[in-house]
Amino acid sequence: MHLLTKFKNPNLLKKALTHRSYLNENKRALESNERLEYLGDAVLELIVSKFLYHQFPKKPEGELTSLRSKIVQTKTLAYVAKKLKLGKFLKMSKGEAMSGGRANLSLLANTLEAVIGAIYLDQGFAGAEDFVKKNLLKKFQQVIRNARVQDYKSLLQEKVQAQEHPSPTYKIVKTVGPDHNRIFTAAVSFFDKIQGRGQGHSKQEAEQEAAKKALEKLFKKE
Repeated sequence: MHLLTKFKNPNLLKKALTHRSYLNENKRALESNERLEYLGDAVLELIVSKFLYHQFPKKPEGELTSLRSKIVQTKTLAYVAKKLKLGKFLKMSKGEAMSGGRANLSLLANTLEAVIGAIYLDQGFAGAEDFVKKNLLKKFQQVIRNARVQDYKSLLQEKVQAQEHPSPTYKIVKTVGPDHNRIFTAAVSFFDKIQGRGQGHSKQEAEQEAAKKALEKLFKKE
């Protein structure tokens, strides 16, 4: 793998490419990539936040947050992971592989975050930043332009408040699936009742989908 040659400590990359299911069938494997994913998620958010802060000096915090969410959404990260062929090298159980784990968008996105975490530990913030810029931010304008997930929550809030009603509220009403592949169901309420429900691999995605459903239900004629 081309990434392996750049690591001072190749074991960090190997750990980043070890899914938790692999530990069940291989007792010698001591740790999955979940801790690196946790670290990589924070490092990625800081890198993207720093980039947008300098790239758009006049944009307010809300718009920067919206842009960041489009860049680091699951589909975008999974796309980058596919380009890097991370799924091919990911160690997982036979059952996980047979159920399509190597093509699972959430799993691929998590793996990319784990790799970023590994690069940070191996090469410092500068190394991680260089990796993210090269593989993600270099084409951020195209990523934002082609992003399928829009900021439906902000749009819904604007429309509801325009009718002089309190802002919509969101609640996670259901969570199913294992830790590494959770499915969240969110409900959005306004006008004194639930107006939409949505599902996603993160709470944010579920809330965005709920807002989208509410917009389609109540404001589709606008």
